[in-house]
Amino acid sequence: MYLKSSLSPFLFLSFFLLLSSAAAFNITQILGEHSEFSALNRYITDSQLAGEINNRQSITILAVDNGGLSSLSGKPKDVIKKIISLHVLLDYLDLPKLQKIPNNTQILPTLFQASGQSTGQFGFLNVTHLSSGGVAFGSAVNGSQLGGNVVKSVVSQPFNLSVLQISSPIVPPGITNSTASPTTPPPPPPPPPPPPRSSSPAPAPVPSPSNKSAPAPTPAKAPPPPANASSPSNDTSPSATSPSPAKTPSESPPPKASPPSPTKRPFLGPVADEAPADSPKASREGEKDSSAPAMAGIQVAVFVMLVSSLWSFSSYI
Repeated sequence: MYLKSSLSPFLFLSFFLLLSSAAAFNITQILGEHSEFSALNRYITDSQLAGEINNRQSITILAVDNGGLSSLSGKPKDVIKKIISLHVLLDYLDLPKLQKIPNNTQILPTLFQASGQSTGQFGFLNVTHLSSGGVAFGSAVNGSQLGGNVVKSVVSQPFNLSVLQISSPIVPPGITNSTASPTTPPPPPPPPPPPPRSSSPAPAPVPSPSNKSAPAPTPAKAPPPPANASSPSNDTSPSATSPSPAKTPSESPPPKASPPSPTKRPFLGPVADEAPADSPKASREGEKDSSAPAMAGIQVAVFVMLVSSLWSFSSYI
């Protein structure tokens, strides 16, 4: 029981500290207590920067009074938001800490830099000790002047919130044209379209010189008939159909190489010249030349038979 009663205050204190750290300060309420900063408080509210400032654990506000902010009147809302966010440092700085700046100068990041909308050095401020003993702020952009002299400390909540009054607003030259667009980055370009399909057939591969096709073989000529074979003209000639009185059983056949000897036939009138027997030289000329004498022999044989018939008929009458 005693242990429970001793832990209750500790738990209550821890819960209170947790709530106080979750919402350490409210910048609009703090600035609302100082009427000379009403214009700054209005710009912070209209630019919707109050939520971003209150969510920070350690922050410093460079406050400019109403007379100093009159130069911002009539500027576009997005430009005013960039200038006001440039007066919010992302660290706790009070007067004692400013006196301990190493090397008498330092570059400090701002809420404008944290927003991701600035480029180059436009999101940074330069704080420098002056030879007169004062401290001044200015833009970190090359060629900018240190125009915001520290006047006094307005609010100091150690390590959480510090409000320092400066003499004039800090407006770096070209801030309207040197900031990135707050919109989302553009989508990546679409992939290139596929190449159009060709309706023509793909060209045949060109053969290499080593793959040249060999010429087609020339067909071989048919072998000539043997010398002892009888020509077709001999089968259809009159000499082959008429009987030969000169032949006897004792006669030996003519030699194969020499043509057959002509036989005598009875006179039957004028007879057309018979086709001579093919010689071995004529038989070697091929199949094309042997067909012509055969046709001529047939015509001669028909003609002879017709004339013989007419002659026999006229003799009978």
